[in-house]
Amino acid sequence: MTLVTRFAPSPTGALHLGHAFSAIQAHDRARDAGGRFLLRIEDIDGTRSREEHVQGIVDDLGWLGLTWDGAAVRQSDRLALYEDALARLRARNLLYPCFCTRADIAREIAQSVSAPHHGPDGTCYPGTCRRLSGEERAARIAAGMPHAWRLTMDAAVAVAGPLRWTDAIAGPQEADPAAFGDIVLARKDAPASYHLAVTIDDAAQGVTEVVRGADLLRATDIHRLLQALLALPTPDYRHHRLLAGPDGKRLAKRDRAPTLAALRDAGEDGRALANLLRRGALPTGFADAKA
Repeated sequence: MTLVTRFAPSPTGALHLGHAFSAIQAHDRARDAGGRFLLRIEDIDGTRSREEHVQGIVDDLGWLGLTWDGAAVRQSDRLALYEDALARLRARNLLYPCFCTRADIAREIAQSVSAPHHGPDGTCYPGTCRRLSGEERAARIAAGMPHAWRLTMDAAVAVAGPLRWTDAIAGPQEADPAAFGDIVLARKDAPASYHLAVTIDDAAQGVTEVVRGADLLRATDIHRLLQALLALPTPDYRHHRLLAGPDGKRLAKRDRAPTLAALRDAGEDGRALANLLRRGALPTGFADAKA
């Protein structure tokens, strides 16, 4: 079987060293095996995605000396695939509309007499809209109320049964998607969530090995559940270590991590940097992120 890997950044900001670390691993694993390395632009968030960041991704990968097979795929061109998956889940009564705002959810949690349930992504949704009748849901949709679509987690887990997957670094995993609660699969402001879109796209593109950071290890439990519900293949996984910047914080766009563009503009040699990362070394000031 041909090894197919991918690098799938979102164009919501400039890439940093952690992105380079991940892209190089995915690229080299495919090239070393005579396989295919794909580039996917995850631009489904229309409110935050910027075209200049798409070009920046292309420039950064070229600076590192990385090449990909075929044209880069954009999630914004694949909305019909996501809607088809949502329709299939709705037909099985595994989704429900959620009209709550973030303020509504926070208020519901604050007023609850029981302690909120915390999952890998933080406090789980308290199930407010799950308790609405079918008539009330239909009336709100007919009235044009904005809504997301949530997965009825306990029903989905019951349908899928026990799930397992294997990580090349962390080893065999028993999936526990129920820990996340009723996750959103289509947001009010985007036609699909990260979890749904990435699962659909990896299957549609024939990705056989997903290489990404360890911060997404537990999210794979959700992806494994969606694969089971939608009869999609399960790729191999490799969740690599994360990197921290000179400030000691894990590299992240939201924390304004030092960008590859800044290194490029400062005259750094991108191919030399890529070879440094291949050897498992890091530039001065960078280190492995603390667990």
